[in-house]
Amino acid sequence: MNVSEHFRVTGGALKNWLIAQIQDSIAVGLLWLIGLYALRVPWAPLWAGLAAVLQVVPHLGPVLGLIGPVLAATLRWQDWEHPLYVLMLYAAIAVIDGFVLQPYIMKRNARVPIWASLLTPIVLGILIPFWGVLLAPPLLAVVFAYKAWHEKQNLPVQSGPQN
Repeated sequence: MNVSEHFRVTGGALKNWLIAQIQDSIAVGLLWLIGLYALRVPWAPLWAGLAAVLQVVPHLGPVLGLIGPVLAATLRWQDWEHPLYVLMLYAAIAVIDGFVLQPYIMKRNARVPIWASLLTPIVLGILIPFWGVLLAPPLLAVVFAYKAWHEKQNLPVQSGPQN
């Protein structure tokens, strides 16, 4: 494998990972929009769009996307129940995203098996606390791209139609 082939495989894997990340952000933004509209939180489209943009930042982004809707619900109704509903919505979206959306989208776009996209961030998060979870998704995309390239190289070549 020459250098240009390495760049092609790695670049393609990272491109697929980025596409998967953008699709995940859009899906999370839509979940926020639906939930915030259902809860009648003021400026729901703004908060959903902000949550979608911040979804790209691991760990900190989703939490930062939560601050606006909680404050809007608190200022609108001035009680503890409505902000609690927003927190419950955040928890539901985090579970759906972490266990369903991200693994499915990574499997579809970057060809990463669901078990790997669930297990690897946990293992790397234990081994290298912050960086492991941050680097797990793009690293998985690159590893499985090389695995697919290697399997493709070992396939027997057929010379013509077989009868």
